Amino acid sequence: METILKTYNLTKRYGAIKVVENVNMNIKKGEIYGFLGRNGAGKTTTLRMIMGLISPTKGQYELFGKNMGDRQVLGRIGAIIETSGFYPNLTAMENLDIHRRLMGVPNTEYIKETLDVVGLTHFDIKKKKVKKYSLGMKQRLGLARALLHKPELLILDEPTNGLDPVGIKEMRETLLELNKKKEITILISSHILGEIQQLATKIGIIHKGKLIEEIDYKNFQKKNRHYINLKVNNDKKAVTILEKFVNVKDYEVTEPNSIRIYDMLDKSNEVAKKMISEGVEVYEVNVMKDTLEDYFVKLTAGGQDV
Repeated sequence: METILKTYNLTKRYGAIKVVENVNMNIKKGEIYGFLGRNGAGKTTTLRMIMGLISPTKGQYELFGKNMGDRQVLGRIGAIIETSGFYPNLTAMENLDIHRRLMGVPNTEYIKETLDVVGLTHFDIKKKKVKKYSLGMKQRLGLARALLHKPELLILDEPTNGLDPVGIKEMRETLLELNKKKEITILISSHILGEIQQLATKIGIIHKGKLIEEIDYKNFQKKNRHYINLKVNNDKKAVTILEKFVNVKDYEVTEPNSIRIYDMLDKSNEVAKKMISEGVEVYEVNVMKDTLEDYFVKLTAGGQDV
């Protein structure tokens, strides 16, 4: 499968501060690559280097097999990096027409077609000035501009910022359609793990500037196990019962009075009955599976907000 993007020890320092350090990414044609990290982890800096907006301190990258600095490949990329900038006193169509000319797109019909793809055609796109757009509408317009020249690679930095739950769902559906029907490879950065879990075919996790994991989503699913989620009134007593009477060794107390049991998945009712018979109150017992958020927290060794 063709490699679309490959980075080699990509590094960015500002003085003595290392913002990104030795990042090695590998994105194949047709993938949706979820680039995950907490705010400040180095996601945007990495994307800005890939787009040529800032220069790496060290390392290099290849796009479509071409070394960095080859400006010809930029015409094959659409991107939203940080906030999309528009002429506020112009309409959506007028803004996109300027971009169309700059990108050498001959067909003006692409404007209407692209606005339709991102769900903006039901607004008054011919008269309403962009300065009156909500943040969510500007995000959609930014996506339309990124798609106008029919790119092969789409690079999106936190594209769901400013969108309400319905808008996030619509954005997700749009990106999946672009990937499947138009065969666009997508690199999307986010700190919203639930969204990436529904989109990505490959995941890269960056933490404190370092890419600490890169894994196909199918392999991620295989690595993450099912477990019995047990919530009780006394985790210390429950653990004693698990070890002494139920002979369970593979478990963890994830938070006060909440236990994950990786054994006896087909005997959750027996576990609950034993707890109750030994005087432990059981509030919840069900079989679940580790999520991307669980995996992320384990890798980054902390429970801070992401």
